Amino acid sequence: MYGLDPLRGFRFLVEIDAVTAGGFSKVKGVQREVRHESYREGGVNDYEHKLMTQVGYGPVTLERGLALPELWAWAQNTADGDAVRRTVRILLLNEAGIMAWAWRLEAALPVKWSITDLDAASSQTVMESLEFAHHGLRIGL
Repeated sequence: MYGLDPLRGFRFLVEIDAVTAGGFSKVKGVQREVRHESYREGGVNDYEHKLMTQVGYGPVTLERGLALPELWAWAQNTADGDAVRRTVRILLLNEAGIMAWAWRLEAALPVKWSITDLDAASSQTVMESLEFAHHGLRIGL
């Protein structure tokens, strides 16, 4: 029983500062939005100018997973007021368990942690969910 990889069944692995810290089955919110404003120029009636203002990144949520002690400790320290921003990589594994793609969250903080409802009458496995706020999204290969 000992020595089995608890992350073997997950399709997405999470690395914090290049150390594997969890595995998840679902990732939501990986997005980047370029915000813009419209500007109409006098005498030009067939289009309006689109001026770029800033880039925004929504929170990324990892669901149906398992957080290893390093990830839990970071989330707990953040909740206790010791907020340290870190680089988080989300690795997509192929069917053979080899990394196929990765996304990198710059200056990330764990801002929400939850588990599935606990029900003694159910045989459902307890799964964790974790949400990150971050300053940027890059391809993390």
